[in-house]
Amino acid sequence: MDNYKDWLYALLKTEPIPPEDIPDIGLYMDQVTTLMDTRLAGSKRYPDDKILTKTMINNYTKNHLLPPSDKKKYSREHVFLLIMIYYLKSMLSISDIQSLLEPLSEKYFPKNEENGLTLSDIYQKIIDDNTANEEYISEDIIKTWERTRNSFAEHSPSTEESEYLDDFSFIYQLGYDIYIRKQIIEKLIDKRRKENPPKKKGSKKK
Repeated sequence: MDNYKDWLYALLKTEPIPPEDIPDIGLYMDQVTTLMDTRLAGSKRYPDDKILTKTMINNYTKNHLLPPSDKKKYSREHVFLLIMIYYLKSMLSISDIQSLLEPLSEKYFPKNEENGLTLSDIYQKIIDDNTANEEYISEDIIKTWERTRNSFAEHSPSTEESEYLDDFSFIYQLGYDIYIRKQIIEKLIDKRRKENPPKKKGSKKK
């Protein structure tokens, strides 16, 4: 694949939603799902995939990942949290995400400030950090791709078999990297959960 760098860089290019592009007015659920589905369309694996649905929003609220709407309207702060949930849910359990986001909801939602810091500030900072790390991550993945090319050429009966083994090696290396990072994330969440036990949510009487 002669243009593999262009191909990989295109896949690795992320397009986060800047805070200023999120309306500072209450949005109905349909408007929120449309916003997310439109702006994060590049993250879809298949065209028919849904970035966010009404059922997802209701489940996030039910499981205390997302504060309830205000008269069926969702604020910018709701959208910030929904974007964070979207990226975290591919690797973390609902309970882990809840533990991670609960302090944000308690301290900075809806427009609370903690030492002059808002949820919008936090969201902007993580976008800036991701952008700063993007080149490093891309280069690291490119190096892994190059390192796994022609790894089995001498032992493969055909070019097709060699390419399959190269791709398998590349996928496994990325998978192992994700595994290690996920282990670190889970250990940190467990540590924080132990030091700061989650507050018990009141249950409704039948």
